[in-house]
Amino acid sequence: MPPQKKKLPLKKKVAPKKSNNGFIRFLLRTGFVVGLWASVAVGFYVGYCALDLPDVHQVTQAPLRPSVEVESDDGTVFARYGDLIGEHVSLSDVPAYLPEAIISIEDRRFYHHFGVDILGILRAAVRNVAAGHTVQGGSTLTQQLAKNLFLSPERAMKRKVQEVLLALWLEHTYTKDQILTAYLNRVYLGSGAYGVDAAAQTYFNKPAHDLNLRESALIAGLLRAPSRFSPMHNPAQAMDRAKVVMQAMVEEDYITDAQRRAAIASQPSAERKRGNGGEGHYFADWVYDQIGPMIADTEQDMIVKTTLDLSLERLAERHVEDMLSKQGEARKVSEAALITVAPDGAVRALIGGRDYRQSQFNRATQAQRQPGSSFKPIVYLSAIEQGLTQDEIISDEPLTIGNYSPENYEGKYLGLITVRQALAESINTVAVRVLQRAGVANVIATARDLGVTSPLERDAALALGASEVTPLELATVYASLAAGGKAITPYAIKEIDSRAGQVLYRHNDVTPPQVVGASSVATLTSMMEEVVKSGTGKAASLGSRQVAGKTGTTSDYRDAWFAGFTADYTTVVWMGNDDNSPTKRVTGGTLPATLWHNYMMDAERTLPETSLKTGGVVQQIIEGAEAITDDASKAFGAFIDNVMGGKR
Repeated sequence: MPPQKKKLPLKKKVAPKKSNNGFIRFLLRTGFVVGLWASVAVGFYVGYCALDLPDVHQVTQAPLRPSVEVESDDGTVFARYGDLIGEHVSLSDVPAYLPEAIISIEDRRFYHHFGVDILGILRAAVRNVAAGHTVQGGSTLTQQLAKNLFLSPERAMKRKVQEVLLALWLEHTYTKDQILTAYLNRVYLGSGAYGVDAAAQTYFNKPAHDLNLRESALIAGLLRAPSRFSPMHNPAQAMDRAKVVMQAMVEEDYITDAQRRAAIASQPSAERKRGNGGEGHYFADWVYDQIGPMIADTEQDMIVKTTLDLSLERLAERHVEDMLSKQGEARKVSEAALITVAPDGAVRALIGGRDYRQSQFNRATQAQRQPGSSFKPIVYLSAIEQGLTQDEIISDEPLTIGNYSPENYEGKYLGLITVRQALAESINTVAVRVLQRAGVANVIATARDLGVTSPLERDAALALGASEVTPLELATVYASLAAGGKAITPYAIKEIDSRAGQVLYRHNDVTPPQVVGASSVATLTSMMEEVVKSGTGKAASLGSRQVAGKTGTTSDYRDAWFAGFTADYTTVVWMGNDDNSPTKRVTGGTLPATLWHNYMMDAERTLPETSLKTGGVVQQIIEGAEAITDDASKAFGAFIDNVMGGKR
């Protein structure tokens, strides 16, 4: 028997180890395909963005808005609109401080990147993430130039891609110094100024080549936020920003720390008070809005010569601010408007609100407010035209017309009084009775003749100024009364010239038509003098100088007015709140009359005292006789000359 083989124990089959190579290969293949398609998509998107790229060779031909410089009556430029381009400068024309300041604060690696600064973008991203909000941008000067010259300010992916493409194109087409030069000449620096030379002229009244270190840092600081860091409007913030700029210059070894300290300690040069937000800007806005209808061609640079008297404007601004700062909070009144008009209609001062930087709404020309009793002179004048006399006795007793029952201030009634006293004391019941006597239609017609254009309600409340008007309309009425019943149209523009010197518009001095009887206006003016002498407007008195005026207060003390005139100026003051909330018992005879007095005392201080036109019929007869005598004298003189010359 053959020997048996020994059985070996069976080996367990071990499953082969699974390899990860296949999965990795799958991921790589998938990643490659996805990356390929992503690259294709990005390429298509970049190509799409590049389709409507502007031509970078038009770098010096970006369109600009026509500039409009607004001059006061004495030729001082006090406001500017549109875009101002200064003299073209090269790097050799300006002090080294200026480009160094801009590079230090905006793009420290300007000379080391290719138009896009990858390191700058990463650094900005880290700082923004750490701060939790955007504190630093990653755009280079080249990108900023591309954006400012060619692209809209919208925040969109397409615009950002186009900005990068244009920056790369600019870097390929121009040298670094050419790009920096273009940036210096075209960057926007606030107040309509494009380029560093325009900014130097605007803020420091000097050309760019005369800028010092301090001024260069102030201009460089404008780049982040031209309005917020304007040395003209916010000097403290502007200087704080300039200090940051100079510290960056020290870190980049452009200046020493000693130079930085010396620049901070140096006295600032006189900064020009012109441009947006400066004095007279409510007036300038009103002027700017009138240019379009006056001239056909508004595409060229213009110089607008106006009627504004800057000395009066400054007085008005100072007195408005003084009144509101001292009593505004306590009396719950936050806003005011003031207009001064010369006898020919030239607007000499216009305050549209307390602070133009806080609110550009022009209350002098745009606010529709109830005039209250300052409307009453129109009512009385209409009745005087129909025979009412100032000495006529009229009843001050409770009155009801339908559902309307006017009440006097503090509910007092005086019984039988004269018309003159009724206006002086601003008696409401008498004003309504006078309206009834004159007729609503006739009162509205008189208001229209004197310059009121706003809608007027045809009811008894019209007598108490229930229909809204603008302060400018009321100033038109009172200026026409001051002119003896001639229709005065307030105007602000004397002439508009092109930058080349061509006259585009000139105000024509025409004799205003007589729209209301001069004798009737003379009677009313005498009555309005009594308002200031002994009535509700005593606070507006200018001593021995003749003043005719009228107070106005609306229900719940929401509006308070004083409107009046001397022989030299007509001035209207309104005070109240934009939200129409009540004041704390501010009447026309209190704060507005006091403000009118304070301002007009200064405005008239150097002027001789001249009588108002209150002579009535007698004065007209005298003036007519003087005119006839003068004409006769001239004719007789001409006759003698002819006789002496041997002529028939």
